[in-house]
Amino acid sequence: MPSASTTSGWLFPPSTRQVQCDEKWAFVAKKQCHCQADQPADAQRGDPWDHVAYDPEHRLVLSVVCGKRTAAHVRRLMADFKRRTQGRILDLITTDDYRPYRKAIWDIYGRPWAPSRTHRRGRHSPRTYRVPPPELNYAVLHKTRQHGRVVGLEQRIVLGQPAAVQAVLERSRGRGQINTALVERLHATDRHRNARKARKSYCFSKDWHLHQAATYFSLYSYNFCWPVRTLRTRGHDSHWHPCTPAMAAGLADHVWSLTEWVTFPSVQPP
Repeated sequence: MPSASTTSGWLFPPSTRQVQCDEKWAFVAKKQCHCQADQPADAQRGDPWDHVAYDPEHRLVLSVVCGKRTAAHVRRLMADFKRRTQGRILDLITTDDYRPYRKAIWDIYGRPWAPSRTHRRGRHSPRTYRVPPPELNYAVLHKTRQHGRVVGLEQRIVLGQPAAVQAVLERSRGRGQINTALVERLHATDRHRNARKARKSYCFSKDWHLHQAATYFSLYSYNFCWPVRTLRTRGHDSHWHPCTPAMAAGLADHVWSLTEWVTFPSVQPP
């Protein structure tokens, strides 16, 4: 069972060393192109996006922010992710080439730094900047599209040394290269689990708050109640034993039922 320190706000263990971030589109009531700015009801309609931080090693959903695709929600995601990982600097952060991630990572993980005074005449004192820590590695995957299809991929290292990034990739269980494939695979799994997000369906959400509730329920229960085929292990009896992301990360010792997950207290007494 999870320990008290783990379940209080779901702080994740030091075994989480990498994260992939991406967004998943859906819509509520009607698509964004049909919403009108002068209609108050349309403020909670249109396109909500699932901003997801995902551990590719343990297939673990670390943080989710559901809302419009804005820089403010990206910042909320990175701030919540940092809190849940207790402020640790992970080996590698990977995202797509969505620019708000760069500023959010810079602001959330950056440390204040002020240049030394030059002792020259002037009205203003030196401005304080935020600089990323030297051990922070951040890479992006840039996709080139034509007619709605991806025709080219380019891997870019934004922060960190190429040798350090390559060493992390070689130790990982992924494909050994910069990618967001595993978090995108999670998007497909979540669309299968949550019919509200099927692309062509009459099951789309009609209420903004219910859509958010279903999003958090589906993605966070995935950690404890959904055995992942690629995580299963073969026992001494030559039988395959199911394993959930929470089990792989050391947060649980068995596959939880939905009833167990819903009724388990989120905050444990000391």
